[in-house]
Amino acid sequence: MNKKKFTYKKSGVDIKAADSFVKFISNISSKDKGKKKLGNIGGFGSISNIPKHFKNPKIVACTDGVGTKIEIANKLNKFDTIGIDLVAMSVNDLIVQGAKPLFFLDYISINKIDLKKLKSIIKGIIKGCEISKCDLVGGETAEMPGTYEKGKFDIAGFAVGIADERKILKKKKIKKNNLVLAIPSSGLHSNGYSLVRNLLKNKKININKNYFLKKELIKPTKIYVNEVLKLIDKNLVNGCANITGGGLGDNIKRVIPDDLCANIDLNKIHSLEIFRWLKKNGINDNEMLKTFNCGVGFCLMVDSKNLKKINSFFSNQFKPYVIGKIIFGNKKVKLNGKINW
Repeated sequence: MNKKKFTYKKSGVDIKAADSFVKFISNISSKDKGKKKLGNIGGFGSISNIPKHFKNPKIVACTDGVGTKIEIANKLNKFDTIGIDLVAMSVNDLIVQGAKPLFFLDYISINKIDLKKLKSIIKGIIKGCEISKCDLVGGETAEMPGTYEKGKFDIAGFAVGIADERKILKKKKIKKNNLVLAIPSSGLHSNGYSLVRNLLKNKKININKNYFLKKELIKPTKIYVNEVLKLIDKNLVNGCANITGGGLGDNIKRVIPDDLCANIDLNKIHSLEIFRWLKKNGINDNEMLKTFNCGVGFCLMVDSKNLKKINSFFSNQFKPYVIGKIIFGNKKVKLNGKINW
């Protein structure tokens, strides 16, 4: 008779550790919320109110991850900012539709529960929710031995927002002669990291020994929610695009009407040092433009008369500037000139 005892814990899943993490999330406090606990955490589902001041509310939903930026976090043993990235990648998509983020849920899958690592990640998620003024209402943490290698994990985020139907940014609002404005990025955001990691591997660069890369590669994604929603509320924006994977060309064309074209002058782009470093280390112009935001984190399509008002909503670091104009054409996006790296 086989007397070997099979248990979930011996199989690699520690329910007590998972419960401890859920308790930590339930009890965590933030500076803005003081001693107020995050609601609904640990239950089977979350119930949220729909704000009453929306006349004809429409629900908008987005989901995303942070890609292989988590491998940079693992190399640096720094996990307190990728949670901000996780929130940013979804809420920056929500505002493209003109939606205000309402709530956020996360999914973390990991080979083995590591409370220190998970607590650091969740603090970043909470920080991202605070910046976005949305609630973290729940999530899932999955311990998956045998699926992930030791120390490996993945994270995904899910954001739900709300928009008044009359405020939704539809393609038809973009008109000929609208200006295309670039809002600066904070850096790489969360795109192109597989290419970056391949470059680092081939050049045998240890980022732990390079202060510049150590700082730049883990820098969190800029969250544009507060500034852009104020512009939308005041009817100062006709359209916008979140510049993520695929760069300027692939993302701007998603919001341009069929008979119009965003004519972009690459010479006007203010690039950042991290992109100059990547270019200098062997990534050509076409690959840079297809893979990275190249210094432009978000784009706005606006009437030229509103430019001065729009600038007043941004700090100097993220002040929008003109990089193009909407013209007639079937190509949707034309990239002219070259970025001055």
